[in-house]
Amino acid sequence: MLYCTAPEQLRELFPDEPRYRTNQLTEWLYRHPVLHAEEMMNLPRSMRERIAPQHWPFTLDIEQSADNGTTKKWLFRCTDGSLIETVLMGYSSRTTLCISSQVGCAMGCTFCATGQFGFDRHLDAGEIVAQVAYANAYLAETPLPRSPERVTNVVFMGMGEPLANYNATIESIRRMIEHMGISGRSITVSTVGFVPGMKKLIKEPWPVNLAVSLHSTIPSKRSKLVPINDRYPIDDVIDAANDYYETKGRRVSLEWTLISGENDSDEEAIGLARIARKIHAHVNIIALNPTPLSHDKPPSRDHIRRFIGTLKREGANVTLRDTRGQDIDAACGQLRLRADSS
Repeated sequence: MLYCTAPEQLRELFPDEPRYRTNQLTEWLYRHPVLHAEEMMNLPRSMRERIAPQHWPFTLDIEQSADNGTTKKWLFRCTDGSLIETVLMGYSSRTTLCISSQVGCAMGCTFCATGQFGFDRHLDAGEIVAQVAYANAYLAETPLPRSPERVTNVVFMGMGEPLANYNATIESIRRMIEHMGISGRSITVSTVGFVPGMKKLIKEPWPVNLAVSLHSTIPSKRSKLVPINDRYPIDDVIDAANDYYETKGRRVSLEWTLISGENDSDEEAIGLARIARKIHAHVNIIALNPTPLSHDKPPSRDHIRRFIGTLKREGANVTLRDTRGQDIDAACGQLRLRADSS
């Protein structure tokens, strides 16, 4: 598969072609991707025919559309039959792509549809970056309404824990920056607190954003919601996040999925605000999107407003995240669950 070969090594797949041909191919794969190989018009027909069967490392299984066409959710089937999800979201000033880094997830977060599946395998760097290329190829043909016609922001918030698949995640980021021209400041890596990966990310050369999914400030409660807390306690996670902020100069985001009766108390809000102030972090709140395998529910709108109000009174910078795709299988893992159940 072409994306599963590093751009610098593509020439090895086409030893009989002059170097400029593989340079042209690299442009088609990363700078100006197209959905079909026959559209690579400056390549010889024989080369395009050879490329076609190995163009994408997956095929499109299901596409869903929501929010008046500004949200697209794709279920891709990899060559080994594995299913992964990708979500494209258009806004007036940006087009954001939420990508997967693993097939399933080993972190076991109780409220997450992906975590309820368990872990199958890591994605290759090419399978990760190809999600971005596919989105750009799609946008070139079918732009989202009133949004930039190219992916401007990438968030590793799809299936999987990206820092547990560290080498592939970093290689995919390298290709996005060096070959796709995406700014490191427009890429966000989300983690549930995989501390070794957080520490390694500090040493990388790019100013990518770090988002840490906390979900509770109470250790026993966090261990219930996010079992990896038993391995990497919240205090260690906060220390690593603070080190990232101080070393990289990039404000960390604290992600919080609000669950009725679990983490929506004043005590949690006060504790979260204290952490946010300590490490100069921004808090992103999102109401739970219920999953079929869990009885958890989001709080009422009034309760959400109260929780956010407490955060603000305690001095936290906070945003209520837009819950896109409410009329489709919105939560990560739900589309795969529906496909597996059909």
